[in-house]
Amino acid sequence: MSKLSTEDRKEISSGQYAFPRERKEPLENAAHVRNAIARFNQVEGVSEAEKDEAWKRIQSAAKKFGVEVNESSRRELKPKPAKKKSAKKK
Repeated sequence: MSKLSTEDRKEISSGQYAFPRERKEPLENAAHVRNAIARFNQVEGVSEAEKDEAWKRIQSAAKKFGVEVNESSRRELKPKPAKKKSAKKK
């Protein structure tokens, strides 16, 4: 997957993001759709309603780009990984 520059991100319309208001998780190609699915539960600062809408956009983009989605609901995705505690130095 190619990394998007700041300029590239600005050129993508808000509607091509899973989370358009935050402009998080672009959905302009198959690789980015797969990435949005993999990172879905890592997105912070969004409501449950926004997550529901984002999942609908991801499913639509997946269909458009021929990406297989094994989960029928966003709740089937792997939970966000727990933060690791750092070891204290003595």
